Amino acid sequence: MKFGVVVFPGSNCDHDAFWAVSHNLGADAEFIWHDSHKLPAVDAVILPGGFSYGDYLRCGAIAKFSPVMASIKKFAADGGLVAGICNGFQILTESGLLPGALVRNQGLKFVCRPVELEVASADTPFTNAFHKGDRVTFPVAHGEGCYTADQRTLDQLEAEDRVLFRYIDNPNGSERNIAGICSKGRNVLGMMPHPERVTEPLMGSSQGLLVFRSMMSALISK
Repeated sequence: MKFGVVVFPGSNCDHDAFWAVSHNLGADAEFIWHDSHKLPAVDAVILPGGFSYGDYLRCGAIAKFSPVMASIKKFAADGGLVAGICNGFQILTESGLLPGALVRNQGLKFVCRPVELEVASADTPFTNAFHKGDRVTFPVAHGEGCYTADQRTLDQLEAEDRVLFRYIDNPNGSERNIAGICSKGRNVLGMMPHPERVTEPLMGSSQGLLVFRSMMSALISK
């Protein structure tokens, strides 16, 4: 199995994601520059956290026009697994691959600390290694991590079991404590906390590795 990790100008978690899947998960991995017009032969794509060029306008608003995003949209439409973490989540909402938007934290401050999450759905390619109701602790590091959407969209996400993670102690004011969601096809994930930063005991926890193990399991069972 091979993972592609997209690199945008300003990405600072690309190597974290690469290390998580290549070293801790044991899968092949390859960096993909945002200006690439086609994807290499990969089985899953990760849009990592950090920053992307143009975030001063609105997070992900310029990155969505990067050439690689056209290929990622087609990849997702064909059922490929796509995971967007932090800034990657922002890019996915801006690109229309996930509903809603990420806006300024309710407290107007950058939040950087471990947060406790509840696994709200274990029936996805990103959470099948968890059990519904599990509690895990992942770090967050964001200034625009407040997830928002209209009430109809929020109701639909819940009705379709597409809310994957919820904050126990909401650090940013996200609607209904939402920390992660998936697409209607259940193959596109967006989450604000950083699972790649807790993938080995040296980091204090390896709970985040379960997200990537879930993806690997889903790919193997295809």
